[in-house]
Amino acid sequence: MLKSINLSKKLILIAGPTASGKSKLAIQLAKRLNGEIINADSMQIYKEFLILSSRPSKKEEKNVKHHLYGFLSVKNPFSAGDWLKLTKKKIKECFINKKVPIIVGGTGLYFNTITKGISKIPHIDKNIRDKTRKLFQSLGKKKFYKKLLKIDPKIKNKILENDSQRSQRAYEVFLKTNKSLFDWIENTKSDFVDYEIKKIFLDISKEELLKNISIRTDLMFQEGCLEEVKKFNVLNINKTLSSNKLIGVQEINQYLKGSISLNKCKELINIKTRQYAKRQKTWARGHMKNWNKLYYKDFSSLLKKVLKVAS
Repeated sequence: MLKSINLSKKLILIAGPTASGKSKLAIQLAKRLNGEIINADSMQIYKEFLILSSRPSKKEEKNVKHHLYGFLSVKNPFSAGDWLKLTKKKIKECFINKKVPIIVGGTGLYFNTITKGISKIPHIDKNIRDKTRKLFQSLGKKKFYKKLLKIDPKIKNKILENDSQRSQRAYEVFLKTNKSLFDWIENTKSDFVDYEIKKIFLDISKEELLKNISIRTDLMFQEGCLEEVKKFNVLNINKTLSSNKLIGVQEINQYLKGSISLNKCKELINIKTRQYAKRQKTWARGHMKNWNKLYYKDFSSLLKKVLKVAS
């Protein structure tokens, strides 16, 4: 149990690449620190994807109270702002019940809303968004970026020419507000500035990570991820929704159509998962510079390190 600390002001954040052992760590930590777990993974929010999103099992959820797992239909859009709103409520509930909130997941943007806040950019009208997309398509990436740079020079060295999504976002924000995206970001503050926040980023060796990813992929197929994707297909949801981006959906559909073998399907899932883990590490280097980066080889030594950081 935690001693001599103000529970109403303590948050523990656990991030890290996929398959690095975050969920396992969070459960052990919650048991030792009288904590409850809050999900910070953008794919584990969906109720239709228990297996493919590697959500904690029903047994694990019984051992320690889990929040914001499998509560939303894949049919519904969901933003980082939506997540922050719900998370603030869950944190408050934890404090009322004298529990330590342990926020765990792999979605860097969610953690940013806790540590840096979320900008109060006005809603972008559909006509502005459509106008921006059409302009991008007609000009192409390079010319569009040059045009953006003229109207919003503050993006220089902050948004790269190849980052088409953020370039378009910056353009539409300027069209709507006549202000730079970075003016909005600079005026953003965290709602948790008065809190004691323990920020932990897990990492393991490349060899161990690749092994974990491969084991997890095999386990997904044993547990029935094929049926999960078949049920998802029946829903016929809008292709623009985030749930379509879950690793495995596209690959399993290729297998179900007979265009690739089962072994090839697993191989592609493993490759995509490795690429995703690499992107998560890159994000951490750029956005989580003041976090406690914990590299570990065995779990027992990790737990000791984390308990030291978290207490």
